[in-house]
Amino acid sequence: MFVPFTRSARIRPGRRCAAVSLGLVAAGVWLPAAAQDLSVGAAPTTEKSGASADTGKLDTLRIEALRVPQEKAAVPNTVTVIDQQSLDTQTTLNEDLSGVLGNLVPNFSPSRQKLTSSGETLRGRSPLYLIDGVPQSNPLRDSSRDAHTIDPALLERVEVVNGSNAIQGLGAAGGIINLQTRDAALSEDWTHIGKLRFSSTDNFDTDSFGYKGVYIGGRRFGAAGVTVGATYQIRDLYFDGAGRPIGIDQTQGDLADSKSRDLFFKGSYDLGANQRVQLLFNDFRLRGDGDYEQVAGDRDAGIPATSVPGDPEGDIPENDVTTASLDYRHDALLGGGLRAQAFYQDFAALFGGGRFGTFQDPAIAPDGTLFDQSQNQSTKWGIKLSYSYEQMPIPGLTPTVGVDYLEDETKQVLVQTGREWVPETTFKNLAPFLQLNQVLVDGRLLLSGGLRYERAELDVDDYTTIAGAGGVAVGGGSPDFDELLPNAGIVFDFTDRLAGYASYSEGFSIPDVGRVLRAVGTPNQQVDDLLTLEPVISDNRELGLDYYGPALRLHAAYFWSDSDLGARLQNVGGVFEVRREKTEIQGLEASAEYDVSSRMQVGALYSHIEGEFDSDNNGSVDTDLGGININPDRLNFYMQWQRLAELPLSARLQISRFFSRGFEGTAAPDDQDFNGYTLLSAAMAANTGYGQFRVGVENLLDEDYITYYSQTATTRDDRFFAGRGRTLTLGYEKQFR
Repeated sequence: MFVPFTRSARIRPGRRCAAVSLGLVAAGVWLPAAAQDLSVGAAPTTEKSGASADTGKLDTLRIEALRVPQEKAAVPNTVTVIDQQSLDTQTTLNEDLSGVLGNLVPNFSPSRQKLTSSGETLRGRSPLYLIDGVPQSNPLRDSSRDAHTIDPALLERVEVVNGSNAIQGLGAAGGIINLQTRDAALSEDWTHIGKLRFSSTDNFDTDSFGYKGVYIGGRRFGAAGVTVGATYQIRDLYFDGAGRPIGIDQTQGDLADSKSRDLFFKGSYDLGANQRVQLLFNDFRLRGDGDYEQVAGDRDAGIPATSVPGDPEGDIPENDVTTASLDYRHDALLGGGLRAQAFYQDFAALFGGGRFGTFQDPAIAPDGTLFDQSQNQSTKWGIKLSYSYEQMPIPGLTPTVGVDYLEDETKQVLVQTGREWVPETTFKNLAPFLQLNQVLVDGRLLLSGGLRYERAELDVDDYTTIAGAGGVAVGGGSPDFDELLPNAGIVFDFTDRLAGYASYSEGFSIPDVGRVLRAVGTPNQQVDDLLTLEPVISDNRELGLDYYGPALRLHAAYFWSDSDLGARLQNVGGVFEVRREKTEIQGLEASAEYDVSSRMQVGALYSHIEGEFDSDNNGSVDTDLGGININPDRLNFYMQWQRLAELPLSARLQISRFFSRGFEGTAAPDDQDFNGYTLLSAAMAANTGYGQFRVGVENLLDEDYITYYSQTATTRDDRFFAGRGRTLTLGYEKQFR
């Protein structure tokens, strides 16, 4: 069970158990050195900062991803919190949120460095992305654009819950990634924050220049608070370690050669000492510029895809996402706490086009000449309610009851011809739950357990697949699912510095419904009879140990995750299809941090994972899961320091080693092994009377490498992409009132 720590929030010997029982109960929370406050231009403080100065007891750290106040949290999994300062440090190196997660979160896949993040998994399964609790993932037709629905500059922190769970309902097969937004309403005067960033290759090639501007403002008006924000970013080409322009992914979408903007509003009103209502609105759009065309690489010769100036055919890929929520909290209602949220998301993901065989229709154009491109469209709304009662007659017992409702309408259209590739599908999900948490043995023993009942239904009308998929008439239907998902956990403090935990939790998801429906090729099929639409139930079993000393922190955890009817993606002719097979995944996560001095820390993080699937459906796994499903083993080392007298800069140096991986077994490919690579990056920051200045250098040694996805998840020459070479980022920030 990880415990949060910062330079000014230590738990004193003899008080660790009390702090855990009040602050964490049965949910481990880890604020790694990678996610600590990189204080700029200031000496360490001994004032309160998440801890009580006179007792050493942690103040409550509320992890919103866990649905209830942190001291009532119910799942003893590894939880990583990446705070705002760490986001600033990591985004100085790279603005890609997937890259930030890949650097800091154990067993998260290396970033593809593209707009589409298919293959970026957490513990070998897809995570559920949230913005302030609003689901961003779209499981009915997975666009894999979840990590690009809000600008990272508008985030206060990122909360990552590792492992399958049902805390937030549908979709958290690999865990939860909750993007918690900023609140700049700090006083009765306006607070203004302005940021400027410039990025380039090390030789300042004008084709590589990138620019970004950020404004965030906030003010309190008595009981009301208002935060507004806007960002605008221009990205030009990316270049690899050999100085070649990296190929633009014209089909799946790219971050390079793009523009993005984000408009943000958060308003709150305190109805009393214990009541608060909050409104969130975020409108994000990222669109490619279309200034370049791709030149396919040569995988066999080791030559990556590149880009040349051009005018791609069709509309340029983009993300257009609007997220809104209304939250109400009452912390003193009849002896407990009530939390209610209503949310809405409108999501559109446009992909690039081509004259793909699937798109052809002789009734529209001669075979091989028809150009088309697809867009995923999803609209969802829902309600979340939970109530925690804190005055039970049994000492230390806290029950939480709640209910969630979700309705999601999704379809995939071919925008050039107006055809429906995936018919409109409506998903309805009702889920009541009960959670119990019990503190025993004077706070040293923490027990949790609960049940969540999932009732789900899919509604699909009669439809006909497009001509290129067979032109088959399919009978509609309303398949429904009922699942009872348990969780249980135990945490025990062996000593004041050593604790252990064990947990079991189940998650509920469904396969990519769109891929299944659009691929039906046999006549006279009925939606109700499609086995491939059955839900995916995945579990997470975890054992962990924590040591928390005055200068040394250690953590180790081992996990197992099985699914009797998984949803593995397999590349078939360049298109990923869903395979329903038994899967088994297991792995190890370990970390260590040591205080060299009060201002300097060194640390390391190691993660190992392996997974197998049943390729012949005989009940036994026999083949390694491929790179689209499983990440490589990784070792991260970092050294960071606050401002030193002899070096008036705060800085962080980090090394990431991704180890080579082969894939073996009955159905394993023989040409998709991973060679591994090592990346070194550095970030520095300094405060001056004129504002804060930041410098970041990603891939400091200019390593020339092919991305993990390109090596292991595809054999296509036009998807054989190199990773970014040495990239310099300069940043300036000014806060004023």
